[in-house]
Amino acid sequence: MHSDEKTNDQRATHGSLIAEQLEKEIIDGTLLAGTKMDEKQIAGRFGVSRTPVREALMLLASRTLVERLPYRGVVVCDLSFERVEEMFEAMGEIEALCGRLAAGRMSISEHAALQNQHQLMQKLSVAGELASYEEANNELHNLIWLGAHNSDLFQIATDMRLKLAPFRRSQLLNSERMGRSIAEHEEIIQALITKESVTAEQLLRLHLLSSAKSFINNTISARISQGKPSQSRGPGNQHQS
Repeated sequence: MHSDEKTNDQRATHGSLIAEQLEKEIIDGTLLAGTKMDEKQIAGRFGVSRTPVREALMLLASRTLVERLPYRGVVVCDLSFERVEEMFEAMGEIEALCGRLAAGRMSISEHAALQNQHQLMQKLSVAGELASYEEANNELHNLIWLGAHNSDLFQIATDMRLKLAPFRRSQLLNSERMGRSIAEHEEIIQALITKESVTAEQLLRLHLLSSAKSFINNTISARISQGKPSQSRGPGNQHQS
């Protein structure tokens, strides 16, 4: 590997790590809506140049956690619970449609891949391998979207997953939610294999709404315990700079 390629890889790694930490602080309420994301300040905090910071901010923008505003620069988005619910609702409808189509279109080999993935996730859950479980969970849903055999829907679902990734990741760190998630997957897979399209559609919609409820409840509890505002929409929720 050439030195330039190594440098680019290192910057990408730094950018991802910085984005991961800032993402956590945005979601747990440490960085409030409207907070300015100053490149120089962030670079000094993490001991890096501005290049990986810019890459980190681009990652956060792709996940709708920050936005660039005229005359203000990059600021933290309004992550009110209402906004999070809207995103989960949209994802739920996309997943539901993919499930309805997949129930009638998936092949026997695609069914087998779903079952194998589900079994892997059960093992990862028992072992407490949270990071691996998250990756396996993404792949399970990926198999369902592919099973719909519609490239446009697959692209829409993939784009929405990027936006929701931080919230789904945080709620899957809860062992109780992980257990419910596995049980829900069991029902969804059964409906897909038995070609019950309406049932698969309903179960996937409920699965996403259950994820939203888990995230919001966990976040409210965490912020209350830390004495932080909930960032819910309302007259008292003024942006800070």
